[in-house]
Amino acid sequence: MTFILGIETSCDETAAAVVADGKTILSNVVASQIDLHAKYGGVFPELASRAHIEAIGAVVEQAVADSGISYDKLDAIAVTRGPGLVGSLLVGVNYAKGLALASGKPLLGINHLEGHVYSLWLTEPNREIRFPVLVLIVSGGHTELLLMTGHGVYERLGGTLDDAAGEAFDKVGRLLGLPFPGGPNIERAANMGNLTAYRFPRSKRDESYDFSFSGLKTAVLREVTVPPIQEAGKKRAPEKNPKLRSDISVNDAAASFQDALVGSLVEKTVRAAREFGVTEILLSGGVSANSLLRQRMRAESELPVRYPPLNLCTDNAAMIAAAGFYRFQSGLRSGYDLDVRPMWPLTNTTYSE
Repeated sequence: MTFILGIETSCDETAAAVVADGKTILSNVVASQIDLHAKYGGVFPELASRAHIEAIGAVVEQAVADSGISYDKLDAIAVTRGPGLVGSLLVGVNYAKGLALASGKPLLGINHLEGHVYSLWLTEPNREIRFPVLVLIVSGGHTELLLMTGHGVYERLGGTLDDAAGEAFDKVGRLLGLPFPGGPNIERAANMGNLTAYRFPRSKRDESYDFSFSGLKTAVLREVTVPPIQEAGKKRAPEKNPKLRSDISVNDAAASFQDALVGSLVEKTVRAAREFGVTEILLSGGVSANSLLRQRMRAESELPVRYPPLNLCTDNAAMIAAAGFYRFQSGLRSGYDLDVRPMWPLTNTTYSE
């Protein structure tokens, strides 16, 4: 068996895991920073970096201990190289470098988005996925629609042109006065609301597979907040902290917003699946935990729809170790001079650049 230690620090989770043969999770430890960032309504990058520094040693040690695999039995160390926050990435990459140098193990710099893709390989270890498949990655920083024709072989069909789906959830959550993170809190409110109460716009109704959620976010802003006071003959910039209108139903607004965003994701994904003749649709990333997205995708697709369990939707190191296994098998060795790549698209040339 091949044992890979994965390390993930791209944003606000410090995580480490040991995975066997890219499919079996032996350990998966995550130290979340949600409470730390909640009062800011989003991730505060410098605080995230400091928290990673404080947590990473204990998290890695616990992951190795929980796995029952000693350091000398590990075949390689996989670490998220990008995309992500620069300071957060540096903590994980530098720790992995030191560990690899001390142990003499190969070092693998893994793309965070590919990690999300391979979270699906951890859900049913004995089930083989037949290519081609369509992958929708929806998270706080990314909305990507990929045609995957083999291990490590991707064609990007489309993606976000502005806010990612998770960003839109967080920003609208703040407008509605809901706690951070926006995704799960909007979903809870939406479950008690009327999704037809407001008619919010859908994302880019065209033939492309790109997404845009800035217009949807602006529509919610104009509908649910008190407009800024304007002086005669002068334009006034929108207020930094707009106030929620007293007559607004937060639950209805949340339900209508969620319906519009999910509808856009489902429509383009199902259309792409038909056009490219894939065998199934794979959902991954933090927003793939949304129950309405899962239900609508299953209802509107003629193909099987698969998604990870909730603990593998958000950032974790098991997915990095799983992706690391397949890259290790293909011959990837990153070297100890590995640097971070905060902006690192997932393409066929990702690991050759």
